[in-house]
Amino acid sequence: MANDRPDRLEALNSACCKDWSYEQDVCLTCAMCASACPVAGVDDYDPRKMVRMVSLGMVDQVVQSRWPWICTMCGKCEQICPMGIDIADITRRIRSLRQGRQIPGILYKGLTAALETGNNLSLPKEDFIFILEDVAEEVAGEPGFEGFSVPIDKKGARLLTTVHNKLVNTHTEDLKPWWKIFHAAGEDWTVASDNWEGTSWGYFTGDDEAIKIMTGRIVENMRRLEVDTLLWPE
Repeated sequence: MANDRPDRLEALNSACCKDWSYEQDVCLTCAMCASACPVAGVDDYDPRKMVRMVSLGMVDQVVQSRWPWICTMCGKCEQICPMGIDIADITRRIRSLRQGRQIPGILYKGLTAALETGNNLSLPKEDFIFILEDVAEEVAGEPGFEGFSVPIDKKGARLLTTVHNKLVNTHTEDLKPWWKIFHAAGEDWTVASDNWEGTSWGYFTGDDEAIKIMTGRIVENMRRLEVDTLLWPE
């Protein structure tokens, strides 16, 4: 845990009902958030309990709990909350108070790899290109898609699409529907060979600086390839 963690906790405690765009202390404990939550009950997780604990200044206890990491960040709770409490944002703020290896395993590893290599798999560029071209060959072998190829680093294309990490790992078949739609629509598109991942590991870990870095890389790809439209499936 970083040395500045106590100061950050104190700052969060003092800001809970002052600097945020809503106040947690208006929670009615009506349980509408819990009724909409897909993971309510897992390890006794209840979004309204977390909101109340934050409102009461019990931030440290929430930070040390598993609750913030059980949340799927789907946002159903905040959509249904009659008081407009942004529970997903609370969760992200709580997550941001965990540092480095204190972040649960897969998220810490994914974030570290994404920042260091441009994708959470640490997949080398040549392997990424090989996978894309291999799947493209399969598409080209289907009726109506003869001669199909995946445009990698095509300068001046209209659309740049990012790639979810699982699509070049365990779900390569799921690349095909996107590509077939592009082909049928006559879309002028491309995929970047570097910093291609669209999954925001900074978002899931509450690391806003990481979000800026990864988003900045995608923006730079658009500038480098002179593309004006982004498709960010994640």
